[in-house]
Amino acid sequence: MTLSLFENDKKKGEADNARPLADILRPQTLDEVIGQDHIIGADAPLRQMLESGQLPSLIFWGPPGCGKTTLARILAKHTNLHFEQISAIFSGVADLKKVFEAARIRKSNGMGTLLFVDEIHRFNKSQQDAFLPVVEDGTVTLIGATTENPSFELNSAVLSRAQVLVLRRLDEEALERLLQRAEEFTNKKLALTDEARTQLKALADGDGRYILTLAAQIFTQAKSDNPWDTDKLFQTLQKRAPLYDKKDDSHYNLISALHKSMRGSDADAALYWFSRMLDGGEDPRYIARRMVRMAVEDVGMADPQALQICLNAWEAYERLGSPEGELALAQAMIYLATAPKSNAAYSASKLAMKRARETGSLMPPKHILNAPTSLMKDQGYGKDYNYDHNTEEGFSGQDYFPDEIERETFYDPPERGFERDIRKRLDYWQKLREKKKHD
Repeated sequence: MTLSLFENDKKKGEADNARPLADILRPQTLDEVIGQDHIIGADAPLRQMLESGQLPSLIFWGPPGCGKTTLARILAKHTNLHFEQISAIFSGVADLKKVFEAARIRKSNGMGTLLFVDEIHRFNKSQQDAFLPVVEDGTVTLIGATTENPSFELNSAVLSRAQVLVLRRLDEEALERLLQRAEEFTNKKLALTDEARTQLKALADGDGRYILTLAAQIFTQAKSDNPWDTDKLFQTLQKRAPLYDKKDDSHYNLISALHKSMRGSDADAALYWFSRMLDGGEDPRYIARRMVRMAVEDVGMADPQALQICLNAWEAYERLGSPEGELALAQAMIYLATAPKSNAAYSASKLAMKRARETGSLMPPKHILNAPTSLMKDQGYGKDYNYDHNTEEGFSGQDYFPDEIERETFYDPPERGFERDIRKRLDYWQKLREKKKHD
């Protein structure tokens, strides 16, 4: 986009006419960077590195438009290193070799190189290995930028030679400061109502570059005597697709947030993350499957009906499809979040499985085995078995564990929800068991 909005300001220079507003307003010093005080503040890691004069190789991990490239350029300027930038999307091994050779020549002449690699996670594992020797011997100081979780996308060898700094998405306050900078620079006020201005920041979704791109468009199209309201804003500016990829870690972050909100009995937060996932294009069937898991893992026997509620909601979605069927899933999510919680059955299952694997060669006690042949009967199969229904309490109190091990307790329900009644039954049976044992 050409910045015709600057035509009335000749001091900006002709060169600015073809530059995006985000590039023109790019910070030139650490003090101008917005929204990353946790790494550039007075006692923050990046500030301390620069003040010490020792800049290690770094990986900047953060969402789009949070300032990764800007920080890399500022670091090069502060350290008097030659700044070299490549993108993993457009570069291959041949390009890397050229960059490394030029860096070696500079090093021999006493000049260091700061190599900024945008989208570094796009390089495959073997390509990432190419960085190891030049980082190891100090030929380059590597600054990698990635929107993906470095733990998943980068070689452990690369990570061991670089420090990971996490950049945050810009919050509403930081985005507002960017808009104010744009207004000061252009000497114009964004022609938006207060509500539309708030919505503009929501549209940006934490991306500083994106909000300045939108602002430049508004500067050239909206008139000060007729400011845009929210409807006009949405009508003119295309809604940004949510920052959500079902193949990256944001997918797992959101389902984790959904699951933990449900477990924490926060129905409102659970609905928020549920909606974020749907809005990002998540398959509702995936959410339905995870809800069934939540029902058996976190609600469990405290409310056995939760499992059936989730299965019914899943079936309703299959019959209705989107968007009508999503309401059934939302209703089931509310049920899960507001249900009493217990992981006693889940924990019991894991404990029993562990014990079963440890004692998998042990046979059941003979008294609970059927004796379909006379030979088996002669060997004691079924001997002294006490048929529970023939007892006065309907409970014989016999031991059903292998003879070689003591009776163990795996299921220990809390006194919540339906498990209050189960707890009473288990306590009652245990008292009967002890009584019959001593009779």
